[in-house]
Amino acid sequence: MGEALLRRIKGIETEYGISCLFDDPSRKPWGPDDIARYVFRPVVAEYASSNVFTRNAARLYLDVGSHPEYATAECDSITQLLNYERSGDVILNDLAVQAEQQLAKQGMPAKVFLFKNNVDSQGNSYGCHENYLVSRSAVLRTLGRQLMPFLITRQLIVGAGLVYRPFLGSASTKYGAGYCVSQRADHVWEGVSSATTRSRPIINTRDEPHADSNLYRRLHVIVGDSNMAEPTFALKIGATELVLEMIEADVALPDLELADDIESIREIARDTTGGTVVRLRDGRTITALEIQRTFHTAAKDWLGQRQDRLVSRTDLVSATPQREFERVVELWGRVLDAIETGDFSAVDKDIDWIIKRQLLQRYQDRFGFEIDHPKLAQIDLAYHDIRPGRGLYSVLLNRGLINRWTTDEAIAESVDTPPASTRAHLRGRFLSAALEHQAPTTVDWTRLKVNRPEPKVVELVDPFAAVDERVDELIAYLAAHPRGEMP
Repeated sequence: MGEALLRRIKGIETEYGISCLFDDPSRKPWGPDDIARYVFRPVVAEYASSNVFTRNAARLYLDVGSHPEYATAECDSITQLLNYERSGDVILNDLAVQAEQQLAKQGMPAKVFLFKNNVDSQGNSYGCHENYLVSRSAVLRTLGRQLMPFLITRQLIVGAGLVYRPFLGSASTKYGAGYCVSQRADHVWEGVSSATTRSRPIINTRDEPHADSNLYRRLHVIVGDSNMAEPTFALKIGATELVLEMIEADVALPDLELADDIESIREIARDTTGGTVVRLRDGRTITALEIQRTFHTAAKDWLGQRQDRLVSRTDLVSATPQREFERVVELWGRVLDAIETGDFSAVDKDIDWIIKRQLLQRYQDRFGFEIDHPKLAQIDLAYHDIRPGRGLYSVLLNRGLINRWTTDEAIAESVDTPPASTRAHLRGRFLSAALEHQAPTTVDWTRLKVNRPEPKVVELVDPFAAVDERVDELIAYLAAHPRGEMP
């Protein structure tokens, strides 16, 4: 491949669990179908659809299984993506609060819960999908094979943690109850595949770049957990981006292809020491922690080469500051050291699975609970409740027990304002103009269309372009034909 994309478009798709409990215990709780449709009523009222693009150029919709899903707009830096991912929590929580207010007015006071996790009490899984723009010259299966050892062991540094119990027909029946570093490890069944729901691969190869297909591909990673702690999210995105850069730049990485991807990912998930020994395809053995050490060491070396490339080439741009990647690599090393030594004090405010396990252990020590006690499962779930002041993550954050990576102000700004440095800026401008002029339009990731009086379409195949005269003209046309009427 030879040349790394040092400025990379990326995005996150987050599916939320949803439930509704009425204050009146005699009233049967609503299932996901009922409450999800109720929560989306304001969206349907404004847009006449439950599948829309929002003012910040993100996509909001109801996915299969009545999971509210939020897909961020195109972002080009780690912190920018974090801000827009968190804006989804704000938008969905606001809809949940509105639903509670309406239910109370109708004499049915209730609590609406939205969980940013990846598995429900019945063992059903829903995803957090990462999208990374890569060069068309990259052979996706080859890229996936090189990336796979990193992704399979990545759960050690960025897993969300889970109190798991065996469910009939699930992979966990082989292991019994316990604590798992990853919520998704039991719910992937292939390494690289074009499927998404039927077999749930680690990497999805469906060729939908949402960009110029002659230049780009979209790497679709569906094995990651949804993260609550901001440093965990930043480490997940930043470390993955650095490994992608090294692969694209033909950095010499050792051959660590695993003999059995799926068996390995499940076993690694159940070993918080990182000491799981996995067999490589060539017959050698190595521990999960050693695999992560190999990638981390390479990433530290790559940072120097990366800086040299940026300095020597005026045509190379990095949207994420070099110092932020250095911060990612430093945190990455601290997590690996903590796992190796068993002393987690240096990262127990940064990494979800470690934060959560520490919280659970306090309850176990105080009350003598076994790991499969229902109270611990309740605490596990409450950690992922996105309601400020109610969810345990929020409570711990407010008590200074979880570190920040960004700010509330930056997240709030991202709720209504699209990213300024990518194609999303153009989509956001068009969406705002369409709402202002009540114009009938159609929008997707690459197309902006005015439906009437005369249909006009602009295709945006360059995800890096934040300026386009054609969009200016389209917005002027909207202003000249409010509500799609002839002047």
